[in-house]
Amino acid sequence: MAQNSTQSAASTSSGNASQASFVQGSAWITAGSIFSRILGAVYIMAWLPMIGDAQTGNLANALFSKGYNIYSLFLMISTAGIPGAIAKQVAHYNTLNEYRVGRRLFHTGIKLMAILGVVSAGLMFFGAPLYAQSAAEIPVYRSLSVAVLIIPFLSIFRGYFQGFAEMAPSAVSQFIEQLARVAYMLGATFVIMQIQHGTYQQAVVQSTFAAFIGAIFGILALFWFYLRQRGKLEHLVAQSNDNLQVTTKELVMDIIHQSVPFILLGSGITIFQLIDQYSFFKMLPKFFLVTKKEMEIYFAIFNFNSNKLVMIVISFASAMAVAAIPLLSAAHARNDKRDMAQQITNVLQLFLIIMVPASFGVAAVAEPLYTLFYGHDALGISVLQVNSFTAIILGLFTVLAAVLQGLYQNNVAMRYLIVGIVTKLVMQYPMIAFFNIYGPMVATAIGMLTTSLLMLVSLYRLYHFKLQQTFRRMLGIVFFSLVMFFLTGITVNLVGMVLPVERKIFSAVILIIAVAVGVIVYGYLILKTRLADRIVGPRMAGLRRRLHIK
Repeated sequence: MAQNSTQSAASTSSGNASQASFVQGSAWITAGSIFSRILGAVYIMAWLPMIGDAQTGNLANALFSKGYNIYSLFLMISTAGIPGAIAKQVAHYNTLNEYRVGRRLFHTGIKLMAILGVVSAGLMFFGAPLYAQSAAEIPVYRSLSVAVLIIPFLSIFRGYFQGFAEMAPSAVSQFIEQLARVAYMLGATFVIMQIQHGTYQQAVVQSTFAAFIGAIFGILALFWFYLRQRGKLEHLVAQSNDNLQVTTKELVMDIIHQSVPFILLGSGITIFQLIDQYSFFKMLPKFFLVTKKEMEIYFAIFNFNSNKLVMIVISFASAMAVAAIPLLSAAHARNDKRDMAQQITNVLQLFLIIMVPASFGVAAVAEPLYTLFYGHDALGISVLQVNSFTAIILGLFTVLAAVLQGLYQNNVAMRYLIVGIVTKLVMQYPMIAFFNIYGPMVATAIGMLTTSLLMLVSLYRLYHFKLQQTFRRMLGIVFFSLVMFFLTGITVNLVGMVLPVERKIFSAVILIIAVAVGVIVYGYLILKTRLADRIVGPRMAGLRRRLHIK
């Protein structure tokens, strides 16, 4: 009896430690990702006015979006999922106190990165005319190919730190990378458009080349962290058990085996966007009378404008996914099934308590939010509202795919994503026919929801996480989010009666007031009902006391 009590206490302690580690890691990654995403969206407010009028701005955004969709795919190929695989495997070996193997894995990964980076950059540069739909896209693709050379190294460096559950270096380097990218982008665009009086195509080429500049600064930031922690890392390697004898060939095969799923799963959202990029322009004219320029503007609105803002919300899920993989991998290495089940529960519930209200909130403030960034446009506002709800499904896929990878269920995750992609392809044509510009988003939601539901069922069958508890708490979160949604929407309408939302400066004021109302309402509800305590942890009790919420 005493032994069972001791084991139970140890298991509970392990679960609490895992939850605390996950929450802390998520906080760092979320902060870095959110600040980077916000900065990556805020630059639009300075960039678009330099580009020209609203129509020219949308044409520039369409070109920018096409370039980044292709770039994202090549980036995933060039990294071959290796950074995620490195984080996962380093965490695995560290748990076994085989730090020396983890370091050799990192060094081997760097060599693979160099080869893949050169090959992918070459394919992207020289193959640009093959996948470009217009001559203007070719220089954009080629400007981004330079970044493909060095970003793989940046990614694997982050993966190594994440394998030690060190999320701060990744978060800080991510923010610095984005800061440098935006600074170069705005500076180059100002020179081209305001001084040289060039074209928006030239500005887009330099704006995409900014990815290379940002990557350099991101690498420098990681080197600074590495030099600061070098002593600690060397000490851990010196204390390594050295019981595992792993050859370089075995390490390479290990990386390849683990990285292939990261390619497909990490490219999931990008693949869906590429389906839109190469099908939307062919399918829409079959049902609606539209010009080429109108289609470019429509594409910019749903594939770039709204996505730019929605990805801020999805970055919450991405951050949790990055933090979850090493912890799940460590639990798997210990064969601690109870901790694995608890980790899955933690991930899902933390995802829900953050992602659901964030998506509802974006929908509620869509009008002032879209106006602030792109100008007042009824179609753009409507698309953003629809896309904000789609973000919940995209975020859920991101988290579930990471969980399955962390638990070495790679084949399952890939199989279900392929089902989702096929569903997207089948639904794309009829959804565009029925819903016009909203069609691609609806098809994406159906495809991703199919994948996510299959993943959830698989996880429950394998690990029996707390599904009923998660469902009950989800109902509470959705109810509180709906209350917040309606009160925030009412606030937007009431303040909009006094201040004209069509003007950017006033839309900013309305947005600040509405967001404050939403945060206060939702925050009060989850603290008052103790829902935050049960999901995030005991730290919420201290916050509640400081806010005098009984």
